[in-house]
Amino acid sequence: MNSVQLWTLVFVVITFGVYIYIAYASRVKDTAGFYIAGGGIPAPANGAAIAADWMSAASFISMAGIIALSTNGYAGSVYLMGWTGGYVLLAMLLAPYLRKFGKYTVPDFVGDRYSETARLIAVVAAIVVSFVYVAGQMAGVGVVFQRFLGVNTTLGVVIGMVIVFFYAVLGGMKGITWTQVAQYCVLIVAYLIPAVAISQQLTGIPLPQVGFGQIMDELNALQAEFGLAEYTSPFTQMNMLNMILMTATLMFGTAGLPHVIVRFYTARSVRAARFSALWALFFISLLYTTAPAVGAFSKYNILNQIPGTALDEVPAWFRSWQDVGLINVNDLNGNGVIDVAGGLGEGFELAINNDIVVLATPEIAGLPAPIIGLVAAGGLAAALSTASGLLLVISSSVANDVYFKRINPAATEARQLLVGRMAMGVAIVIAGYLGINPPGFVAQVVALAFGLGAASFFPILFLGIFWKKATAMGAAAGMAAGLISTLAYQIWTLPVYLGGDGIFGISAASFGAVGMLINFAVTIIVSQFTPKPTELMQKLVEDVRYPGRSELVAAHASGAIDDELLHGDHHHPRDEHH
Repeated sequence: MNSVQLWTLVFVVITFGVYIYIAYASRVKDTAGFYIAGGGIPAPANGAAIAADWMSAASFISMAGIIALSTNGYAGSVYLMGWTGGYVLLAMLLAPYLRKFGKYTVPDFVGDRYSETARLIAVVAAIVVSFVYVAGQMAGVGVVFQRFLGVNTTLGVVIGMVIVFFYAVLGGMKGITWTQVAQYCVLIVAYLIPAVAISQQLTGIPLPQVGFGQIMDELNALQAEFGLAEYTSPFTQMNMLNMILMTATLMFGTAGLPHVIVRFYTARSVRAARFSALWALFFISLLYTTAPAVGAFSKYNILNQIPGTALDEVPAWFRSWQDVGLINVNDLNGNGVIDVAGGLGEGFELAINNDIVVLATPEIAGLPAPIIGLVAAGGLAAALSTASGLLLVISSSVANDVYFKRINPAATEARQLLVGRMAMGVAIVIAGYLGINPPGFVAQVVALAFGLGAASFFPILFLGIFWKKATAMGAAAGMAAGLISTLAYQIWTLPVYLGGDGIFGISAASFGAVGMLINFAVTIIVSQFTPKPTELMQKLVEDVRYPGRSELVAAHASGAIDDELLHGDHHHPRDEHH
């Protein structure tokens, strides 16, 4: 075992031990604790947990790689703009109102606001989105274990599954929340330390957000020297239509992700939900303003070290990643030297997997082994924190929205918890399989999940809050149309992914915005010709939007309003709770 593996093992054992201890100390015995942590998490802690839940393996492991290696940095900026802008949308337009409405899950809101049919479609959408998303997280876990601990991807994913199973099943949302606070601390320290060190090393400025601007001219010159588009040139990798649609897809997909929305139910009050969003934006910004710098530094170092190097003289870090298949060299001209003229990637002499850039950055810069090990632990923290949140969405959708609300309304708390934990166990096994056999690199898979989130949830949540006459049949039809059209398009165009031979060249990852417009259109049109919500429901929707807590909102949140009064005769009664 070399020093990098040793330090990685030390940090992994310490951090995993902390996560398991927190889960054991936070174990729960009721559904409120399991699904929403009893609604008692302070705003700063909730903000850190939201940030960890949000900054997945895609943000930590893949985003800087996409920015660095997508020929130039410009095309990768859609991830920064989309994900950050979406969070502002979520905080401003959805989170406080959903918290005020007082439901456990997104399907719970959809079922209560619209109908049981809409609830079931929302359950299917939540499960599909969560499984696509979690596949990317488990693939990220496999990448880290494979490279830094020398175990194969399958064993790495299995280890990750066991850890997540332990703390997610035992502690539910309460255990997950406090574990995610610890995971945020690990991942942000692991991300910032090498970024600061490399910025100081390359530019003499310890602030990476400032430092990377100092090397832009040199980086553009290096790119031009090797026949690549300038790092800052627009539309060389992705045309303007796909740039706009991709940004919109990521933005509205963020605002529709069920595992992020449910976080706001864990806040103590509507006011605390707003402050949680503010704290989360601060915590997220620490990583998101650093990622472009990490991408630029890595590209700069790679272009300075690798092109023109003889195949038998490559640096040790290069050889290590080559050995695990995440760097591929194909000496097309047979001169025994690595050439990057014309491009990087499949079909060229040098192809570097996006997922290694952040993990390899400390090695590329020659930083000491403990920092390399810390970054590996940070990557695992990012992947596992998001995976646990997604698995809870799957669990709550099955146990709360299908089993309790549809199959057995008389189920005891203990029975509901048992079903929730069983559903999570099954979900973890499926997630592990998807992690071992992922349909793409980490951020690619995650981008597809955002498209599905944008196309299925955002229109229904937005109209459910801001248009009191959105009907149950309209919502069900819109969600189904958005989800099916987007999923079908993604499956059809996935093999060509960013190349995009689809309609007007729209890529699989960009189509979510189109699916969202389909959802909006179908919902609005069908709502014009179907029974309107009851006067009481329309009044409730109005009251939810205004500051303060009306008697009607309070009565609804406590379950004191009769279901038939709220929905009328066309709505199927669910359980005696209402």
